[in-house]
Amino acid sequence: MTTGMRIRTHRLVLSTLIAFAGFVGTCLPAGAQMQPVATSTAESAPIPASQIPKEVTDAINAPDRPAGDKALDAGRRPDQIMAFYEIKPGMKIADIFAGGGYMTELYARIVGPTGTVYSQNGPFPEQFKKIGDEWNERLKEPALKNVVKISKPFDAPDLLPVPPDSLDAVIIHLNYHDMVGFKLNRDNVNAAVFKALKPGGIYGIVDHSAKPGAGDTQTTTLHRIDEDFLVKDIEKAGFRLHGASSALRHPEDDRTWNVFKHRGETDRFMLKFVKAPAVAAGASGSGAGQ
Repeated sequence: MTTGMRIRTHRLVLSTLIAFAGFVGTCLPAGAQMQPVATSTAESAPIPASQIPKEVTDAINAPDRPAGDKALDAGRRPDQIMAFYEIKPGMKIADIFAGGGYMTELYARIVGPTGTVYSQNGPFPEQFKKIGDEWNERLKEPALKNVVKISKPFDAPDLLPVPPDSLDAVIIHLNYHDMVGFKLNRDNVNAAVFKALKPGGIYGIVDHSAKPGAGDTQTTTLHRIDEDFLVKDIEKAGFRLHGASSALRHPEDDRTWNVFKHRGETDRFMLKFVKAPAVAAGASGSGAGQ
């Protein structure tokens, strides 16, 4: 085949693919969305139930776990989150912006007595005092003896009171958009996370997806955030996007819903960033990514 023929064939294939993509878009039901792919990596499929580690299912099904938490499980799918982020016994984990502590408790039960969970919240405004009270009461439970409570604002220079390169994972579950919307110091948070994580450690973000291109414009209205905006925000702190999961996707969500009116039904992205060893070595432990 001549060079000219190769070019013409390539153009024909490309044109066919573009036309097919347009055709599929017109065939979607009203309100449906073609799912976006994370900026730098394809999404993996949900993990089969048979492959969810026993320590995860045991934690979720623990008889003394609060009934209110269990009522949220069907929508939040913590089995997928814990398995995707590879949460295991003995790990050291930070739960940033822990809220009432739903995720903190699950981490604590999974990592067990040989692990540690650092559960962080900033000051609670009066309108959210009930959530703070719930968090404080939860941390008194026997199952959470391995939890270290952190009550510090997001701009605290010692936000995570751990040695550098010591944490296995840090997760922010459904609250990164609030840090953006409330104009909290997320640059400080991301720098603190980078410093605290081991080389190769996981920085996991789960959040409600906004329409592509929305940026940070819906963080305080619909409580959503544009996935690409978030990826760039985290990567500028020195992290690298390493994986994504489709387990929390909801194609029926047209991304115009207020998330509080459709709890557990919103389209959510689940991203896995890593502190790459090469990046960490170049940082020399001096606040890289700030």
